[in-house]
Amino acid sequence: MPVRPIPVTEAGLIEIFSSIQGEGPLLGVRQLFIRFAQCNLNCDYCDTPFAPVATCRVETAPGSETFEAWPNPVSASRINSLVQNWTTSQPGLHHSISLTGGEPLLHEDLLADWLPQLRQSLPIYLESNGTLSDPLENLLPQLDFISMDIKLPSVAGQGALWEQHCRFLQIASQRQVFVKVVFNRQTPSEELEQAARLVAETGADIDLVLQPCTGPEGMGLTTRDLLMAQEITTAIHPRSRVIPQTHVFMGVL
Repeated sequence: MPVRPIPVTEAGLIEIFSSIQGEGPLLGVRQLFIRFAQCNLNCDYCDTPFAPVATCRVETAPGSETFEAWPNPVSASRINSLVQNWTTSQPGLHHSISLTGGEPLLHEDLLADWLPQLRQSLPIYLESNGTLSDPLENLLPQLDFISMDIKLPSVAGQGALWEQHCRFLQIASQRQVFVKVVFNRQTPSEELEQAARLVAETGADIDLVLQPCTGPEGMGLTTRDLLMAQEITTAIHPRSRVIPQTHVFMGVL
């Protein structure tokens, strides 16, 4: 008789906090963010630390901007207790739980154990780089919203990932999904066109979000750059929007 696998109940996390979603079509909603360590990519423009750390910083109360340190790895029971406490003390405040990183899908076994419990408190919103289709397929029944990246070769510096993105989006389209594309002034129109075709061929109702690459000096794009990028993608996929990283401008986490 095969031995049943031991459930994974602890995770290496970076931080847990409550804030405003600053990207994509759900921009402006309040979310409870759980940031996971580790990523399978290393994009040139990434400004988010994802290396494993000894302690996870946890907001003491939603929106307090004061933090305490929890030793890693963090247990499922402790996460569940925090989520239940926040949702009970301030019912209706949070739209969903955002699983972010790093790349949350690297923690497939753990999420298979965690998500049924967390989802009893709030819907689950996955933020992913759109390359790990097998973990996505296995976890799909426990996901409600999916924010998927398409990594353009000229911007991310990761080479061509079109096949991985195509497979991922085909699976993600079974849920409420939108696709985010980070671009800059050097982005070839051919890459924007290919991203738009990939989305259009998967689903006419999927939003394609063009996100200007934002660095220490700001976006570095002109109004004309933004309009031209949208004109290129809209010609192929009409549901194209330009939405910058608004949390950067608002100064929120």
